[in-house]
Amino acid sequence: MIKPVTVSLGLLLSASAADAQTIYPIDRAEILSGARFDFKVEFPDKVDPAKLKVTVNGQDHAAVFGQPGTFVEREDGKDQSSLILRNVALSKPGSVAVEVSDGTRSRTVKWTVYDTGPRKAKNVILFIGDGLSPAHRVAARLLSKGIAEGKSLGKLAIDDMPHMALVATAGSDSIITDSANAASAYATGHKAAVNAMGVYADRTASPFDDPRVETIASLAKRRHGMGIGIVTNTEVEDATPAAMVAHTRRRAAYDQIVEQLYAAKPDVLMGGGAANFLPQTASGSKRKDEVDYVARFRDDGYSVVTTKTELDAVNAKSDTRKLLGLFATGNMDGALDRKFLKGGGVKKFPDQPDLTGQVQAALNILSKNDAGFFLMVESGMIDKYAHALDMERAVYDTIMLDNAVALARKWALARGDDTLILVLADHNHPNSLVGTINDDMSTTPNVPLRERVGTYDKAGFPNYPAPDADGYPSRVDVSRRLALFSASLPDHYETFRPKLDNPNEPSVKGNAPGTFRINEKYKDVPGAVLRPGNLPAMMGASVHSGEDVILTGTGPGSERVRGSMDNTDVFRIMADALGLAAAGR
Repeated sequence: MIKPVTVSLGLLLSASAADAQTIYPIDRAEILSGARFDFKVEFPDKVDPAKLKVTVNGQDHAAVFGQPGTFVEREDGKDQSSLILRNVALSKPGSVAVEVSDGTRSRTVKWTVYDTGPRKAKNVILFIGDGLSPAHRVAARLLSKGIAEGKSLGKLAIDDMPHMALVATAGSDSIITDSANAASAYATGHKAAVNAMGVYADRTASPFDDPRVETIASLAKRRHGMGIGIVTNTEVEDATPAAMVAHTRRRAAYDQIVEQLYAAKPDVLMGGGAANFLPQTASGSKRKDEVDYVARFRDDGYSVVTTKTELDAVNAKSDTRKLLGLFATGNMDGALDRKFLKGGGVKKFPDQPDLTGQVQAALNILSKNDAGFFLMVESGMIDKYAHALDMERAVYDTIMLDNAVALARKWALARGDDTLILVLADHNHPNSLVGTINDDMSTTPNVPLRERVGTYDKAGFPNYPAPDADGYPSRVDVSRRLALFSASLPDHYETFRPKLDNPNEPSVKGNAPGTFRINEKYKDVPGAVLRPGNLPAMMGASVHSGEDVILTGTGPGSERVRGSMDNTDVFRIMADALGLAAAGR
């Protein structure tokens, strides 16, 4: 069991806080015993190294970390000095006071180094519904299970778990996270800044030299020799999957993130994003060089698949131990388009697997490792559709996530109680279910459609067709649909109707760089209403919100899922279940 240590906030300044040194890891950081990290001090001006003193619990830093720091007199050519130590660790649990003095100013930060008990779980599966809000969960339950006389006709697998908690999501620089630093908190147990993953975002110009913190994928592989799997239906270079192994403060650096994915060599890597694996001259490539990472993975013994048919063939084989699956050049398509509407990229990539098929393949391969595995599974298009105010597509991908969780839970149950399964969002979207929209889409409305939004007793119950075996109604264009709305809006035309051709595009690029304007495509849709936004012009889509997200868990170690938690605590739950601390081996 993790042994918490109470930490008091220590801050000693001989000048104002604004003029003090910046220390990474930051104040009140919680550090797993034996986990590797970079230690850095940034000084606000150029300092004399002879006057520099850095101590850890009163001892010289070089003695504690086993190496002296590298002093940079003028960082990035500016009159600002720094001190950095790469790849250090602390093995003794307890409270740690780090004091830095340059002869004029001094600052102290406090860390907690924590231990874990003996290993409880052989495997950990972390499911992330990117942008999954409570409204998505309720809507998915209504559509996939049904409701009668106010009572649900069934439970979602993501809700029918023995332990539940609320998880706070703020980052180190803002109350609102993006997917990079949110997933990074889960992967490392450290707070990060927006757009950053696996690092503390420092002041240097390079987005790749920032102080690193070790990820759970690295720890699981290094400490126990465990298998590693990363599965998504977004681009595999995108923030959530990349954060499991990558280190950069620039989440958009896809070429370099692919390089880091290759260096990390997870046993299973599946999703979209082939464009940044292909050499620059290849069709569909977005790389800026001629390196062929598909070929590199294949040369390293990976089976490479690009379609559902090929994935099914791999699933039928018993000897596959390493797999790269890239099923689209960009993001994969969601369940509603693949199964019913055939919109989005389905015409270009008609043979994409479902998230459930990807998870089954990952389980088949990773379970061959006798040391166990860590698997992250993301239903990432929930977020993309929520940004685009495309509620139906977001809900169908929530149902898909639930199916994947149900599959994993069934797999784990058949093995006995050796797998910790956690399900949560990385951040929220400000979506709410307010009632139903009462509108026969076969007719032209004779009143503004907003007048057909039923609330309270006028909402009643939706009339979607009975779901199929996978929980999906065959139609979303029914006459009494769920009314799901966002509180964050760009200027757009609200049609109050599902987009049956392609995913919604509420805005397009504006005339001025970095701005957006209304998409005129929806202007003449019957009943459409001009909806002035409440966001700045540089935002062309809905944005994330800062509410807590829901975490549910089952399996060994899930008893720690309870009450109100922080996103960094999710890492601690997994680290404790796997016994990853130096003293807990």
